[in-house]
Amino acid sequence: MAQMNLLQAINNALDIAMTENESAVCFGEDVGHFGGVFRATSNLQEKFGKDRCFNTPLTEQGIMGFANGLASQGSVPIAEIQFADYIFPAFDQIVNESAKFRYRSGNEFDVGNLTIRTPYGGGIAGGLYHSQSPEAYFAHTPGLKIVVPRNPYQAKGLLLAAIRDKNPIIFFEPKKLYRASTGEVPEEDYQLPLGKAEVVSNGTDITLLGWGAQMETIEKAAQMAEKEGVSCEIVDLRSILPWDVDTVAESVKKTGRLLINHEAPLTGGFAGEIAATIQDKCFLHLESPISRVCGLDTPFPLAHEKEYMPDELKTFEAIMASVNY
Repeated sequence: MAQMNLLQAINNALDIAMTENESAVCFGEDVGHFGGVFRATSNLQEKFGKDRCFNTPLTEQGIMGFANGLASQGSVPIAEIQFADYIFPAFDQIVNESAKFRYRSGNEFDVGNLTIRTPYGGGIAGGLYHSQSPEAYFAHTPGLKIVVPRNPYQAKGLLLAAIRDKNPIIFFEPKKLYRASTGEVPEEDYQLPLGKAEVVSNGTDITLLGWGAQMETIEKAAQMAEKEGVSCEIVDLRSILPWDVDTVAESVKKTGRLLINHEAPLTGGFAGEIAATIQDKCFLHLESPISRVCGLDTPFPLAHEKEYMPDELKTFEAIMASVNY
């Protein structure tokens, strides 16, 4: 095992994928010699050459159109969108081309080799154009998969699985954890299952569900609740699309309560989809209404980032309200 931060784990996964498959190419804004704005692609151009790790023009729609073309003819494109906030000019290419390529051809051709990496979320004082969490926009799109890791070990295993999966995947990376999250990571090749949630810790009184950077927030809130005698079961969703209904439902049937935490705004956030599904599956097991602790329904505010974030204090208060309902 090596000690890696989340960035190093992602870089290691890219190195393994590009070594294994000569048709794998990595491209995006500043990803070449510069190594990307966060240095996730450091040294890849030096190792694999400018034909396999290279800069693109500043055009997200162009990046994704190019990626779709590469994937359709058998290459393995790993495209980087520099910030998730920048993904919207590429929205048409992703939801109308990447997601529908296989369907519209009757499975004659596809872009299943495509992986889109992009850093998302707040916590770095990035303001309204460098802090958004847009996963819910894409969760409404059949034909895509969406994956979000919470730590270095998860990042490497899930990214390698995403690159090798035969479906187009958006891989959202929690950028505030890039250097803050460290842990032991195997140096060898390994994969973690896509579409499968992980029960991080067992509990009996309430299920706490989240993904990505918010898992740390949930764990802090659970520690606070434990001091009040409340036993929390913590579940990391890991994949937004498809999401693991069975694991979440099994947990909620045991605890009788569910709290969902995500950084994106409350209205239209993916927590609403989860809540609707779980109340359908677990209605007779619920002891209290399903809780959502989410970002505010405002643009991401630079001056009030702390107030905007669904932190451990808000989460703890919601846990206690649910338990005492």
